[in-house]
Amino acid sequence: MSFCALFLLLALTTPSWGKDLEAFPGLNFSNPAELKEATRVLEEELKLAARPQTYVFIDLAAGAIHIKGRGVALHQIPITVWSVTSHEGLKGIHRLVARPAVVRRKIEPGAAAEQEPISLADMPTDYVLSFNPPLVITVIPSTASDSLLQRSLLLSKAGWRNVKNWASALFSDRSATPSTQLQLTVSVDHAQSLAWSLVDGMAVIIRRPPDQ
Repeated sequence: MSFCALFLLLALTTPSWGKDLEAFPGLNFSNPAELKEATRVLEEELKLAARPQTYVFIDLAAGAIHIKGRGVALHQIPITVWSVTSHEGLKGIHRLVARPAVVRRKIEPGAAAEQEPISLADMPTDYVLSFNPPLVITVIPSTASDSLLQRSLLLSKAGWRNVKNWASALFSDRSATPSTQLQLTVSVDHAQSLAWSLVDGMAVIIRRPPDQ
């Protein structure tokens, strides 16, 4: 545990700094596991905050996704439901391999040949994100949370991609293991907003819940 990260953790969670500056609202200082996890996340975020690029902080403990830059939260997305196959695989800084494909609107016959600029409405509402080190995040809109068919299709898509990545790595590295699978359910608008915010190579860090 670095002194710098520990100092920042204490500073940002001290009431005298104001509730708006709390790094982890509700953090239990009497729980060593929570402190260790919070410090780990801060150490990783310090590396990202030192650069001008935006990054994603997924706080599973608080149920929120934060788009951040220089350590400042630029946009927040609440998580309705989440699940993961391995909490151990959520450690470290992961880099997005490729952003979600844009759903472009078709040009109507007789209309101008030029397409309108891409907007938030063109963003997908459900998609699979692959990261390196191995991590697959499946984003599902809350309206589809009760649809068994759509949920099955999305999980199959994520599972097939994981199998391909694992099989490819297996031939080059015998010690390779399947990607950790994280499933996030958010509202339709927030799913599109997240897709809009992502760029290739974007970093993501994840805070695990205190009981893990």
